[in-house]
Amino acid sequence: MDFSVFPEINFLIVILIIAGVIMLVTGASRLYHRQFVTGTGAGLTGLVLVCFSLLLLSFVLNLYTYQRLTHEEAVAELQFRKVGHQRYEVELKESLGKVRTLELMGDQWQLDARVMKWEGMTNLLGLDSLYRLERISGRYSDIALERRASRTVYGLSEEAGLDIWDVSQEYKTWLPWVDTIYGSAAYLPMADGASFKVSLSTTGLVARPINEIAKESVKNWH
Repeated sequence: MDFSVFPEINFLIVILIIAGVIMLVTGASRLYHRQFVTGTGAGLTGLVLVCFSLLLLSFVLNLYTYQRLTHEEAVAELQFRKVGHQRYEVELKESLGKVRTLELMGDQWQLDARVMKWEGMTNLLGLDSLYRLERISGRYSDIALERRASRTVYGLSEEAGLDIWDVSQEYKTWLPWVDTIYGSAAYLPMADGASFKVSLSTTGLVARPINEIAKESVKNWH
């Protein structure tokens, strides 16, 4: 995780934790000296500050599972090799350099992502839209096969902290600075030797063939 992405929020969390600890220590000291009213007040204030900072930290940890989106940018490249009937090995290279080799069943591949957009003061603070690749899966052209044949799905993200996706869906009023969170997917046919590039803009995922084999598979796609 690159903890330099949200420096202002990180700084705020540190200040809140320090202030909370100071208030807790102050409260404990006053209680020790039988200053029950001021000691209880200081202790409760410190406890609230520490709890709030930990909650904020949990949200920020989840935000670090996303990547910043400022314009259309390449997020992944996929290269396919046929290893059997309706079975393909895919090498998935993500934009940050992570490479995975997976096996997909079917005739098509599908890549899914989450996109988070901000509104209000968060835009003024310079927070860009964020995205996270969620999963890659195989698809069958025949719907009957899609229902009964073996399917392959792989998760591409790691959950960390309090999931801002779930919270924003269930408690919208808690996160008024989140404009929208939505899912986006792109899918194209698999072919032996085909290569594709997937980009993401503010409108969603876009997949494009980048070699002749891939272009021919898309051209002949039914």
